[in-house]
Amino acid sequence: MSQLAIVANILAKEENQELVKAELLKLVAITKTEKGCITYRLHQDNNNDNFFLVYEIWESTEALEQHSKSKHMLSFLDKTKEAIQEFTVNKMTFLG
Repeated sequence: MSQLAIVANILAKEENQELVKAELLKLVAITKTEKGCITYRLHQDNNNDNFFLVYEIWESTEALEQHSKSKHMLSFLDKTKEAIQEFTVNKMTFLG
């Protein structure tokens, strides 16, 4: 099975930007210890403090599925459900 790259785009509501940022930061260290996680990097846009991008590489679809069901990921989604304006996730395949 080939690796899977994930690009998650998160646009926080302006009034909730600090909450979303804090909750995203909590995910970084714990996710990096998960089985199957190769890369997990959080970015904040230089021109729009409300926009975050998470770039992830997982060993397999199964590893990503376990991450999606993890206690810390479910907690993040619950705590930020009213604070996020837009949340898109793109599953990407390496081409070269």
